[in-house]
Amino acid sequence: MQHVVKFVGGIDTTVSQIDTISSTYLRPLKTFNSVVGTIANIHPYAQIALGLLTSATQLVITQANLDSSVSSLLAKVQNVYEFLLEKDTLSNLCTMKDTLARIAQVINNYAQFIKNYSETKNFWKRLGENVGTETQTTINAYNKELDELMQQYRDRAVRDIYINIDHVREHLNLDGMARADGAGLKPTKKCLDGTRTEILKEIFDWVRDPDINTPRILWLHGQAGRGKSAIAHTIALWSKNMGGLGSCFCFARDRQTERREEKMLSTIARDLADRDLPFRRALAKAIEKDNSLKTTGDVMHQWEKLLLEPLKVSGGVFGTVVLVIDALDESGGNSSRKHILKVLTSSEAASLPCNFRIFVTSRPLSDITLALGRTQHVKAVSLDNVPAIYTERDIHLYVSSELKGHEGIGEAEINQIAHRADGLFEWARLACEFVTLRTLGQTTAERFADLMAQSSGEGAKLLDSMYRAILDNLMDKVGPTALTRFHSVMRQVLFTLEPLPMDGLNSMRRYFSHQRGNYKVAIVLDFLGALLSGVTEGTDPVRPLHSSFYDFLTDQSRSGAYFVNQSDIQADLAVASLDVLRDGLCFNICGLESSHLLNSEVPDLAKRVKARIPPHLSYSCRFWAKHLQSTKFDTALAMHVRDILGNEKILFWFEILSLQGVLGSAAPALVTTGIWLQGKEGYEDIAALAKDGVKFIHNFSNGPAASTPHFFLALSKL
Repeated sequence: MQHVVKFVGGIDTTVSQIDTISSTYLRPLKTFNSVVGTIANIHPYAQIALGLLTSATQLVITQANLDSSVSSLLAKVQNVYEFLLEKDTLSNLCTMKDTLARIAQVINNYAQFIKNYSETKNFWKRLGENVGTETQTTINAYNKELDELMQQYRDRAVRDIYINIDHVREHLNLDGMARADGAGLKPTKKCLDGTRTEILKEIFDWVRDPDINTPRILWLHGQAGRGKSAIAHTIALWSKNMGGLGSCFCFARDRQTERREEKMLSTIARDLADRDLPFRRALAKAIEKDNSLKTTGDVMHQWEKLLLEPLKVSGGVFGTVVLVIDALDESGGNSSRKHILKVLTSSEAASLPCNFRIFVTSRPLSDITLALGRTQHVKAVSLDNVPAIYTERDIHLYVSSELKGHEGIGEAEINQIAHRADGLFEWARLACEFVTLRTLGQTTAERFADLMAQSSGEGAKLLDSMYRAILDNLMDKVGPTALTRFHSVMRQVLFTLEPLPMDGLNSMRRYFSHQRGNYKVAIVLDFLGALLSGVTEGTDPVRPLHSSFYDFLTDQSRSGAYFVNQSDIQADLAVASLDVLRDGLCFNICGLESSHLLNSEVPDLAKRVKARIPPHLSYSCRFWAKHLQSTKFDTALAMHVRDILGNEKILFWFEILSLQGVLGSAAPALVTTGIWLQGKEGYEDIAALAKDGVKFIHNFSNGPAASTPHFFLALSKL
């Protein structure tokens, strides 16, 4: 346990020190430490929670004589450990592991609270605030959380108790610091409970390893469909529930236009700041000295100024810190992750504090393998090498949970599906969707027979056969029109630069120049729920459930008749985007009452933006120029450009970009447009307007009106 103490708290408590402290409060804590060492063969999640409780115990012991202000909280902690030592509690560690983890999180927060108590006390006094009142408020919150969680454990019922105790909050402004939206933890993507136990235990053992020489980075790699992301989200969720998650950052193929790689480290820094007050102070001071750090896209600069230096100044972040980076291979081309790989393989990464762990998942692409596979401080683990007996067992458990109760599906059928999956969880998921899909005149048993008739193979070939089977079944007896519409709708879904919900897709589609037939995307997408997300809810963006489906559809050698190419789609999206702007842009779109307020001073601005700027209009404002850049010059398309740049609508476009916080993208869009129009006779005036727009943005950004939330003041000066 001494190693755990050094790892988590950086302390070393000797027996003589412990014996000098009042045994009234501390005896249950010391007893708990000795009992934990005798517990074996329990769920790895419960194991981690016990380890966290043990480490927090040692820290509490060293801080127990602070003063009487925390004595009531110490008494509550004593009660908690007495409760944990009860026979009934110990016998249900696995069944109540989630509640145990939340108890561990609160105790860990408490340990951090008393660790920083002296500093906090002095800080409050400097501000002239009442330390007793603030301390008692925090202690009351801890007591309430612990009471509720212990009662939940006694009731054997898992309820959603929100734990977020802020021991000290200062007004440290990090507003405006780049953060990637939607890149965080998604609990629904975690592994099915009871599966992947061996690989999860290996990862958790690495997280908890007290050896100072333990590699700071673990790279989990494997072919598509192995379940890497599910493992990543499981690690992140468990770490969060036990107070050890520093940040979870996920790349996605359909979000590459956001250039998430430039926001990864700033997002991680923000997440660490939300968790640790000393780090937040150090980060705020760094930004105060250099405000450009809020928006810099320079990965190496972020690494140095937003992470390494604040860690050094703050003295490090307390407790286990797990940083999860999922699907690094989906960041884009090699250049998109060049600097991230440089950071991960640097000597600074190797010498991060010993309580830091960085967990990375990806396919074994050549550039990632070359970088991470040969670095001493990176532990490489391949999912492709997990023994088949384990993966088949786990897939069997998953298939059983999905097909339980379906007529015609018994143990023999489940065994066949699990075996046929050949270690691919994505194939197993698709197989379950295929078997349970209701079709006219066909039984579940017959659909199972159709599934087993499909050719088997390894890796991508196995997934391809499943995709073809699902699409063949959908296209059977529907005629060539259905296939044509499938191509048209999927072309829009795959090559739209940011996923749109179904209403947004329909709104854009109305403007397609070559559109034949007035139909909505639902006549295709409603049948693709096994392959796409967002098709049942209606309001969520539509995107492939797995990146391998994108790979399948865009490779003609794999998809055959279902191949989706890019022909005409860029021109369609350019025309549609410009026409959406023509019809949707207007003066003061969010109905703001004053033009002299900062964006941050409009209390309901985010609500207004969401209500007044629909997804297809937002998309068109941000991406029309990118689609234009991907097309050849066309006179009809140039007239659409004139409709926006040739009148006041350009200012309304600026306004929306400002409201969304992306005004900086206007100048590059106009430069791109100027290049597209360059040398085209009869369109010199539009090119000049684009050039003037760039000057206007530059002058506006440096003028007195730069801080206004929209462009009333700018308009009045024209």
